[in-house]
Amino acid sequence: MKIRAGFHLGYECEHDTPMLLVLNIHPTRRVDLLTEQVLSFDRPINAWSYTDVFGNACTRIVAPPGLTTISTMFDIYDTGLPDPVPEGAYQHGISELPDDVLVYLLGSRYCDTDRLADFAWKTFSGTPLGWPRVKAILDFTHNRIAFDYMKADPARTAFGGFTDQTGVCRDYAHLAITLCRCMNIPARYCTGYLGDIGVPPDAQPMDFSAWFEVFLSGRWYTVDARHNTPRIGRILMATGRDATDVALSTAFGPAILKRFDVVTDEIQHGL
Repeated sequence: MKIRAGFHLGYECEHDTPMLLVLNIHPTRRVDLLTEQVLSFDRPINAWSYTDVFGNACTRIVAPPGLTTISTMFDIYDTGLPDPVPEGAYQHGISELPDDVLVYLLGSRYCDTDRLADFAWKTFSGTPLGWPRVKAILDFTHNRIAFDYMKADPARTAFGGFTDQTGVCRDYAHLAITLCRCMNIPARYCTGYLGDIGVPPDAQPMDFSAWFEVFLSGRWYTVDARHNTPRIGRILMATGRDATDVALSTAFGPAILKRFDVVTDEIQHGL
């Protein structure tokens, strides 16, 4: 299967404004590219790339005063298979975990484990270890939060999603990640493209999506508390502890998002 994906994002700045961008696809997906995936700017801008501590491909720029549009468009190969379901995957004891995985057991900016630990142990300690426990957390989170674009709140933490019982895809991810971490299951936040492929079209405008991964049986598995069903055609952009680490842009000064257009479509045969 082939997918065409990309975006146009417009930022208006008052002054020269340094920005960090996490807008490239993840290095692990670059092998699947059928065309180049590069960031372009509608104004002369000096951009330079780096790899962050989580292995994400990032970009640094200084946006000049006025409106700057950042764009990319690319074609990518995808297997067309749904997310694998790790039936039978086992949960590691903490002493068995790789050193670089341990950070995904800790609380973070949006994953406030200290506020949900007691609830998590009371609710999920009776479930079998491994995938059955993860599935119980996914089911709980999926039913706990009602999806509502109008209720999006960039300051909402996992505990906020738990109490408000509403939010968007990042709120589902933060709550489920936090509950997994409380139960000693490493979990990391993911952001990327997820089009309406293999499912009925969504009437809402296309957006980037958030999901997460759990570490079971020696590897990371993709899971999604919002949809709570395997999906087709995910294109990973970045992973981190929570949404802070994978923010599309971080501006060191006033920057207003003026344009936001995202495309993720299956390429039909013959096109």
